[in-house]
Amino acid sequence: MVELAWLIPALPLAGFAVLLVAGPRLGEPGAGWLATTASALSFLFTAITFVGLLGLDAATDGGAGGRGGRWYVSTLFEWVPIGGLDVDAALLVDPLSMTMALFVTGVGTLIHLYSVGYMAGDPRYSKFFLYLNLFLFSMLMLVLGENLVVTFLGWEGVGTCSYLLISFWHERPAAAVAGKKAFVTNRVGDVGFMVATFLLWTTLGTVSYTALAAAAPALAPGTATAVSLLLLLAAAGKSAQLPLYVWLPDAMEGPTPVSAMVHAATMVTAGVYLLVRLNPVLSDTALVVIAVVGAATALFAALAAVAQHDIKKVLAYSTVSQLGFMFLAIGSGAYVAAMFHVVTHAFFKGLLFLGAGSVIHGLGDEQDMRRMGALRAVMPVTAATFVVGWLAIAGVPPLSGFWSKDEILLAAWELHWSLWAVGLITAVLTAYYMSRQTFLVFFGGRRWDDHADGHGAQPASVESAGVGPHESPATMTVPLVVLAGAAVVGGAVNLPLVGDWLVLEHFLAPVLADSHHFASPTGAKLTLALVAVAAALGGIAFAVRAWLQARVATERLEPLLLQNAFYVDAAVSKFVGGPGNAAFEAAASADRRFVDGAVNGIARLVRLLGEAVRPLQSGYLRHYASGVAVGAVVLVVWLVLSGAW
Repeated sequence: MVELAWLIPALPLAGFAVLLVAGPRLGEPGAGWLATTASALSFLFTAITFVGLLGLDAATDGGAGGRGGRWYVSTLFEWVPIGGLDVDAALLVDPLSMTMALFVTGVGTLIHLYSVGYMAGDPRYSKFFLYLNLFLFSMLMLVLGENLVVTFLGWEGVGTCSYLLISFWHERPAAAVAGKKAFVTNRVGDVGFMVATFLLWTTLGTVSYTALAAAAPALAPGTATAVSLLLLLAAAGKSAQLPLYVWLPDAMEGPTPVSAMVHAATMVTAGVYLLVRLNPVLSDTALVVIAVVGAATALFAALAAVAQHDIKKVLAYSTVSQLGFMFLAIGSGAYVAAMFHVVTHAFFKGLLFLGAGSVIHGLGDEQDMRRMGALRAVMPVTAATFVVGWLAIAGVPPLSGFWSKDEILLAAWELHWSLWAVGLITAVLTAYYMSRQTFLVFFGGRRWDDHADGHGAQPASVESAGVGPHESPATMTVPLVVLAGAAVVGGAVNLPLVGDWLVLEHFLAPVLADSHHFASPTGAKLTLALVAVAAALGGIAFAVRAWLQARVATERLEPLLLQNAFYVDAAVSKFVGGPGNAAFEAAASADRRFVDGAVNGIARLVRLLGEAVRPLQSGYLRHYASGVAVGAVVLVVWLVLSGAW
């Protein structure tokens, strides 16, 4: 059954092709249902391929177009046969790629279904689903690629689709600017990806993942560190880590399903996937840097989230923070814990973003939480499922977030207590700001009666505009319920409830054999887990006092410094618009004066030489005969004088 792997990306690509040709004719909701069907079929064939992978004989060796070792390579065609560089357009089916593909297609299908209702009434309805299917194809090529070149194809594809989807409502200046900001920022990371690829090819002679894993021990320590830091640059751009996080909060200008699919569940985890996939080449020095960057990003973004008023901005900074946890896990060598959190995060963060979209839909595009409140009475399904997502991300047992975050904190503890302390503080802040958001939106008093005009609204692309708060249609609430269920039981994927073969750690073992193995005694593990739970409950309790019982002066909890995320984005914008722009102009001027000057100078010299010899090409036979005669005389004279004749 693994031979059907090519259908996983092919189906969304086929959906994109059909929508490109017939999307406007299919209209609403036909285009949405077609795209959703393509995504659902991709998930179905992913599940079939997953079952086939489980049936492979782990004792045999795999190869191009063959089975083995719980991995299978499906070669589509020979792509780049240039000298010693032989790159195939091939897909790699192994435990890591299947883990990614399962939740990408599964959560992606739910978000497609949700979009059928959310985007109702939008004048570019079919184009939105065309972009979604293209994005899903690109993401699947990224995670299924057998080598760095195929992965880079998907890497650039998701970047392009992110730009198209963030700026989907491009008639709004903020959306157009946010799309360009995301596109340009991600190009910085792309430099790291490309140079790392060149270095690996130059030193090891391959870009194939299976070959790189085998040849990685041959890397010199300095080269391994250089490659690792370049990969960190690539991952920081795509997964929004300091200092390249600045694009993700602004990306909330896109439609909410985009925020859920692209900027919570799938694309932003691409950097995490890249580092985990190439874990054999990561040096010990680089791992420490990755851990520090992850911990710093997690704390920084959590502090910014506590003071945001936009319902989606809270979740955007929360996403940056949770991605920081994943980088902390990678830096601690706990690759399985990182992937575990990738999976659970896709469930609860996708749920939270879609829940936020349901609220925005029900309030006529209102996004300011200060103009919400008491919505649980009019939006019971949205409220109940959002509460599940809140408790999961807060780390309350037995929900999924508790299990994955606890493993990361344990790995950080075993690396260095200071990293664990940063992670624990971040966990407290996470529980607090998510509680604050939940209370402001669904509890307390009604603050939306006087603001029915949809302050700060996006274009009227949803059918809710102009009516009072109400529950969303079934196409939107069904995905919420399914994701809520996944957020509750998702932690079981790494618990030995059925058998070791279904435990994520054992499933990923063939790919992540070097993943960190916890050495702490059971008593220490339980103590750290209890501390983490107490920290989460403490954050929730403080939020209750501040935002439900009004026993704390809440204005002191929202300083401008945090509302503006320490002014990092403003500082970057000021630098780029000031010294950065001046440096660009200076470089452009140098290019015009020196590079273009040299090129134009050579061209002028060639032209002058041509003009000098032009009379010799007169076209008259007598001139050419005279030239031959003169040349013959000169040759004879030279031979006589030289004594050769």
